[in-house]
Amino acid sequence: MVAEPEGPEDRKPQSDEAHSAFTPPAGMEQPEAPEEDHPSSEFAVPQGLAPEPPAEPEGSAFAPPRTYSARTSPPAFTPAHGIPALRITKDAPWQDRMRAMLKMPVGERPVPETPQRHDEAGPAVPRVLDLTLRIGELLLAGGEGAEDVEAAMFAISRSYGLDRCEPTVTFTLLSVSYQPSLVDDPVTASRTVRRRGTDYTRLAAVYRLVHDISVEESDVSLEEAYRRLAEIRRNRHPYPGWALTLAGGLLAGSASVLVGGDVVVFLAAAVSAMLGDRLAWLCAGRGLPEFYQFVAAAMPSAAMGVALSLSPLELRASAVITGGLFALIPGRALVAGVQDGLTGFYITAAARLLEVGYLVVAIVVGVLSVLYLGIVLDAGLSPETAIHSVPRPVPQTLAAMGLSLCFAVMLQQERSTVALVTFNGGVAWVVYGALADVGRVSPVAATAAAAGLVGLFGHMLSRYRFASALPYVTAAIGPLLPGSATYFGLLEIARGNTNDGLTSLSKAAALALAIAIGVNLGGEIARLFLRVPGVTGALPGAETPGGRRAAKRTRGF
Repeated sequence: MVAEPEGPEDRKPQSDEAHSAFTPPAGMEQPEAPEEDHPSSEFAVPQGLAPEPPAEPEGSAFAPPRTYSARTSPPAFTPAHGIPALRITKDAPWQDRMRAMLKMPVGERPVPETPQRHDEAGPAVPRVLDLTLRIGELLLAGGEGAEDVEAAMFAISRSYGLDRCEPTVTFTLLSVSYQPSLVDDPVTASRTVRRRGTDYTRLAAVYRLVHDISVEESDVSLEEAYRRLAEIRRNRHPYPGWALTLAGGLLAGSASVLVGGDVVVFLAAAVSAMLGDRLAWLCAGRGLPEFYQFVAAAMPSAAMGVALSLSPLELRASAVITGGLFALIPGRALVAGVQDGLTGFYITAAARLLEVGYLVVAIVVGVLSVLYLGIVLDAGLSPETAIHSVPRPVPQTLAAMGLSLCFAVMLQQERSTVALVTFNGGVAWVVYGALADVGRVSPVAATAAAAGLVGLFGHMLSRYRFASALPYVTAAIGPLLPGSATYFGLLEIARGNTNDGLTSLSKAAALALAIAIGVNLGGEIARLFLRVPGVTGALPGAETPGGRRAAKRTRGF
């Protein structure tokens, strides 16, 4: 067989394209070279491509279902009438609106309607994230719940045009991540909360700043937001140090009246509480941890009670110690911890409750160290059988209102909120007394009902004023704190009755949890009465997501 002579094309070296699987074989029509000045969309169907995909072999993983057809396929994701413009309702506080947004997946969130005007270049992402973290730091340091802190951070970032933001809040760490698109690198910033303090006036100012940034009526630039934030940080506390010490003493005296004390007991409890407050300030000035500050603050009240027991005066020494405990029990941190747990922030809730545990142990150490000395000296300390053995409705109601008033001053609240929280505390005590003393209801159930009413009124007032609920709730639950049960438990342990002491301390823990759960439940009931913020569509027939979504079940039922 004679071989055919090679042509000039056959003598050319074989290139890589000749071996490519996408190169047409010899003899087929060669495709035209693409024109560089006429680019086509990457989503356009190439010329010559059939609308029907080639049939895959039976059983292939890439084969479409038998009932599938490209001609009868479902419509595209973009409807014929266009994508509806979604709007978050503006008749609700930013807390509720941002909670509803945070519960949505990122892909389902509506496009932000930026209330703040920017340059054409767009917002400065690092500065927006820094402002978001600074505002979140002030809220978290002031005792705000993790859910509200996340809502505030999301409101700030969204108001300045950063809609694809995910804030994260733990007990001491704040972080926020922003991803411009699926192909751009994300930007993440974090900030650590190293110091925490109680100043509800500053907290209210931060809430007003977040409200002004998140509404369309006011134009707050980044520079203006930074200036207002600096003023909030520089502002002095509304009450001086001596007023806080005096408020602590009056709080302890009012608490002693709640448990049956008279005028002498009131004065003794007030003096001992003020002495404990000054000792705590001295320890804080020397840089001692908060644990030892609580130990020092708890000792003067216990020492005053032991001294009155050794004196010939027939006074209720237990009321003095109980009044001092009312001023020290960390009810604010307890409510915040339980609220974080009920809203799904378990890490932050565990850290807050652990902090409460440490502070309670410090109070136990300070009181027991003095009670042991009183037992050795045969001070005649004997636990009473009832928490409130002498019901006196009018004096106790006035004492409860005075306790809430002093508590509001110690929390550095605004003067405009003091009267409301004082009235709320008096109502809480009236409800508790009516259920526990008159109705013979369990103290735990009566405490939960009164705390629920406090939470309901507090959250409704906060939404009416577009402010935080803490100034209207924290001080009002002061009369419900389990000071008596805590003292009786510690006294039984000091006397050697460990079982009875642990039983009383368990009752105190149950009362504390009832307060926290009642306050949170009152807030949820307030949301039922008020309009739940949702998302409205600009086009008729557009589906609208609901309000704040609940957490999914973690079990299979």
